[in-house]
Amino acid sequence: MKSFTFIVLAGSVFAASAADPVFTPLTPPPAEVQGVKLASICAACGVVSETKVETRKGHASGLGVVGGAVVGGVLGHQVGGGSGKTAATVIGAVGGGVAGNAIEKNVKETKVWSTTVTQKDGSTRTYESATDPALRAGDVVRIEDGHPVLASAP
Repeated sequence: MKSFTFIVLAGSVFAASAADPVFTPLTPPPAEVQGVKLASICAACGVVSETKVETRKGHASGLGVVGGAVVGGVLGHQVGGGSGKTAATVIGAVGGGVAGNAIEKNVKETKVWSTTVTQKDGSTRTYESATDPALRAGDVVRIEDGHPVLASAP
């Protein structure tokens, strides 16, 4: 009976330890970011580790395709005669539609500001904005309404 109790007890300890593994990160969190010690900032704060601006193509609404196809079709119709005229019209409409779509995307391009923030615990998150958030690497920030804002002085 004693050996049975020992086996059950040993099995319980093993199962409990296997069910609750210890997580060890591959790399320790940084102690400092851009010269700011993470231990010195508030619990809800972070440090801007990187900022960058990207230009992204806009989304096409379909107007560029339609407008380009009409213009391309009209220009293609001016070429050739008979069945060649029909083929030129179709090719002009398709080519015009593709060109019109690309032109519309380029006209609607936007700038996006990406701000990467390292939190006090070492985790990072990137926030995007359609306007310049006026933050630079090394700024201490807090997150308000889903966006980083400059933290007030301690």
